Amino acid sequence: MTAVPDPQDQTVEGCPRHVAIIMDGNGRWATQRGRPRLFGHHAGAKRVREIVEACPGFGVEYLTIFAFSTENWKRTQVEVAGLMTLFRRYITKETRALREKGVRVRFIGARTRLDKKLVKLMQDLEEATAHNTLVNLTIALNYGGRDEVARATKRLAQDVAAGRLDPEKVDEETLPRYLDTYVLPDPDLVIRTSGEARISNFLLWQSAYAEYEFIDTLWPDFTKQEFGCLCTAFGGRDRRFGAVKT
Repeated sequence: MTAVPDPQDQTVEGCPRHVAIIMDGNGRWATQRGRPRLFGHHAGAKRVREIVEACPGFGVEYLTIFAFSTENWKRTQVEVAGLMTLFRRYITKETRALREKGVRVRFIGARTRLDKKLVKLMQDLEEATAHNTLVNLTIALNYGGRDEVARATKRLAQDVAAGRLDPEKVDEETLPRYLDTYVLPDPDLVIRTSGEARISNFLLWQSAYAEYEFIDTLWPDFTKQEFGCLCTAFGGRDRRFGAVKT
């Protein structure tokens, strides 16, 4: 197994600056234990704290986690309601710790369908951590990559129609300025837990040149040691971005 970086080492050479994680497997983890799916989601929420706290030691400045997709509304009403309650409790419980530990929190995704009380908690957490710089935690909530691109394209079209943007100057550098992630660097490494090998509509534009790791571990069992191994292995990848080394 690849050696795990020392969590006290704040300059881990070769590790990814931005890691995005599709946190999959909560439901299966709970089912394996004869418990309801929401039990797994609660266990998964606890795992988030450990991984966030481990980021500085592994040289990770930005962490983006997929908490709830635009497709997750298709789940049972009981599970969706339970998840929304979990999000509210998580924000309420973790705000002080996130602020004190230097974590800046941002949310991406459409907020129009979310409960107003949850949206207010999200806004308050963003404001409470706005000056933190140690770790940038982005939570994708009611997020879908296609939905994000559609919303960004709509805003871009509105600027063209209003004369604020010359359509002749629109290029591949233009659209990212309208995405939810416009203030973030693109992810270097995308991890999906639980053994599924698909990206599930997550950061479609941003991950064009990201490295991917699909691992069998269910999210509630994903440890900082395994996280560190993946970050270390990233340093050994040959990232050419379409070019050929001479």
